[in-house]
Amino acid sequence: MARAYCDCHVNIWNDEHVLPLYSEQLSRVRQGQMAPKSDADTLAREMANVDKAIIFALRYGDVIGIESDDHTTAAAVAKYPDKFVGFAYVDPRRADAMEMLRHAVEDLGLKGVKFGPIYNGVPLSDPRLVPVYEYCQKNNIPLTMHMGTTFARKAPVELGRAVYVDDVAIRYPDLTMILAHMGHPWYEECIVVSRKQPNVFCEVSALSYRPWQYYNILIAAQEYRIIDKIFFGTDFPFARVDESVEGLVRINDQLAGTALPRVSDETIGAILASNPFDVWWKGSNPLH
Repeated sequence: MARAYCDCHVNIWNDEHVLPLYSEQLSRVRQGQMAPKSDADTLAREMANVDKAIIFALRYGDVIGIESDDHTTAAAVAKYPDKFVGFAYVDPRRADAMEMLRHAVEDLGLKGVKFGPIYNGVPLSDPRLVPVYEYCQKNNIPLTMHMGTTFARKAPVELGRAVYVDDVAIRYPDLTMILAHMGHPWYEECIVVSRKQPNVFCEVSALSYRPWQYYNILIAAQEYRIIDKIFFGTDFPFARVDESVEGLVRINDQLAGTALPRVSDETIGAILASNPFDVWWKGSNPLH
């Protein structure tokens, strides 16, 4: 099987971070198909077939039922420094959000930031995000954002649309932003914003198990000529590495006997070989 260089979207949490709300909502996700754990040792085993994995905790306790922390991420990086690169998680609802972010970056050594507007109920235009944008831009820190829908009942769906990234990209032209999940199901918004804005990238995590949607996303990305801005990811434990690689490599299998356009070998190869460490940090590489 083909091999991906980097998994740019890996969630980490320990058993004690899982609240009852999590299991209550899984019936419409992939219950029975997901990995049961997502702690550091599990991630190290699951990421055996990638060279590097970008990991981050989630603070989604009130909407999904996962409430992890940056110290868990930092401990995993310390235990597996050759495998993991850690991102902080920022929840702008907290009064100490910036204090926590500075601690995560400057004391814990985390290399990027993750934020889920749909999960924290904070739109990208919210003034509470201004210091986050400014800090990331000033310190050359990439910002990965959950873009697209979610299964969480209390999450406001409108906040998952990638079109709202456009204004942020204009206001902060030196802020590297990565749009997770290609903004599904509004993937065309994700694609056109990424094409339009030099500082906006995207990634394909959690798409392989919806093959028809995934196919259409990749065809649109080819037609808009943004393949060089797309990165490989899984969204583990919601999807695993091998199934994510196979889902990409075999994306055209569903087209047998049709005249539909194919996702090119060049597209598949480019995504598998994508290297965020040469792109997301302007003028530097966090591995060096």
